[in-house]
Amino acid sequence: MSSLLIVLLGIVLLFILILKKLSPMIALLIVAILTGLFLGMPVLTVMDSIGNGIGSTLGSMVMVLALGAMMGKLIEDSGAAKKIVAVLMKSFGYDNIQWAVLLTGLLVGIPLFYNAGFVVLIPLVFAIASATGLPKLYIGIPMAAALSVTHGFLPPHPGPVALAAILDADIGVTLLYGIILTIPISIIAGVYFPRLVIKREKGISFDMNSFASDTSLPSAFKSFLVALLPVFIIIAGTIGASVLPESTLHTVFAFIADPTVALLASVVIAVIVQDIPIAEAMESCTEGVKSVAMIILIIAAGGAFKQILVDSGVGEVVKEISSTFQLSPLLLAWIITALLRVTLGSATVAALTASGMVLPLVGPNAPAELMVLSVGAGSLMLSHVNDTGFWMFKEYFNLSLKETFTTWTVMESLVSILGLLGVLLLSHFV
Repeated sequence: MSSLLIVLLGIVLLFILILKKLSPMIALLIVAILTGLFLGMPVLTVMDSIGNGIGSTLGSMVMVLALGAMMGKLIEDSGAAKKIVAVLMKSFGYDNIQWAVLLTGLLVGIPLFYNAGFVVLIPLVFAIASATGLPKLYIGIPMAAALSVTHGFLPPHPGPVALAAILDADIGVTLLYGIILTIPISIIAGVYFPRLVIKREKGISFDMNSFASDTSLPSAFKSFLVALLPVFIIIAGTIGASVLPESTLHTVFAFIADPTVALLASVVIAVIVQDIPIAEAMESCTEGVKSVAMIILIIAAGGAFKQILVDSGVGEVVKEISSTFQLSPLLLAWIITALLRVTLGSATVAALTASGMVLPLVGPNAPAELMVLSVGAGSLMLSHVNDTGFWMFKEYFNLSLKETFTTWTVMESLVSILGLLGVLLLSHFV
């Protein structure tokens, strides 16, 4: 129990440091070193654990993160995101405009970090609200819900990819399970929830011309191809490898199911099909990687803290205690992550910290892929004033604190709780 108290004090220190505006990367490294030392680990062992944690976390995913950032920037700079919005709005019409925004958020959110996806889509949300006369929140919540769901459940988004690397989960299987969760959760939180809490005026005319007339945008086919290609490749490779017997074709499918291969192929195809000059495309790719450099370092530092928790035996203590409570390992993982999220604010930091504590819980009753989704769901719980996403949503939509809590915080918590219920339901079938 004393080891858990030390970890708790370390988490409190992490909370204080982040609250004092220290970089999460620096805060995580400081807390990792101090936690290891107070847990009785020799100094050199602590530093070895930190090095191993950084290496094991980034070794299998740094290229996925970098290539995903490149894809996101190519989608943004090419105008593919705007084209997707225009096509979906034209297809769904005024009465179903939320569905168009929700689908756009899901498509754009897969390769982009939440903050980046928010910044990319928020001008489109405001433009749609202006053209339709609908409240901004009525359009904005579906976008935010979609980005949150991808952050929690859908590789190759960097969050689930990082957790899959730590928990040794198959990314393709995680993606398939994640899609099963994403569809109902995004509909409930992104379409029906805002309809319950936000009133809209009836009978306002809707002019699509402002969206359909931009001839500088790429074609609809190219836009959807670029946005969905990584997902299609990973799913196709995973299904092909799982149904085919050992053969050359089986090896080919297993090869393309690797997220690094899928994203690399997607980046190359995106440049080719969109007729982007190589120099311009490479500049976009460079800018994309620059935008996520700090996130990569935060994930690396989170991996260091995770390794300290693993090497010190804290995870085994959590496993022993959980056995006395007779709780599902998946439920326990969600609870731990949710508590860290409420305390620390950052969904990424909470998930990475929790992963080291729940790693020993992975087993027959808690497959690694479902553990990834359970931790991902917990990391979205009860966003409040210590979360940057809370303030972004508040300021962009010009809301009071009360309005932000009743819209953003409730929506995030809804996604989290539904995600947990979905994971527990899936556990009975896999």
